Amino acid sequence: MPKKYYVYIMTNKSRTLYTGMTNNLKKRVHQHKGKLQEGFAKKYNITRLVYYDVF
Repeated sequence: MPKKYYVYIMTNKSRTLYTGMTNNLKKRVHQHKGKLQEGFAKKYNITRLVYYDVF
């Protein structure tokens, strides 16, 4: 069975958008919400998943 990939869009209270791609959406959203990795999403408090699509 082919591996699934997800393109997703997340945001914050100020409506700043973040677009990403992953093969494990649940884990990646958890990483963003927990601010577990340095970068844009942590700096701008990106915590709300607003859209995703599966490929």
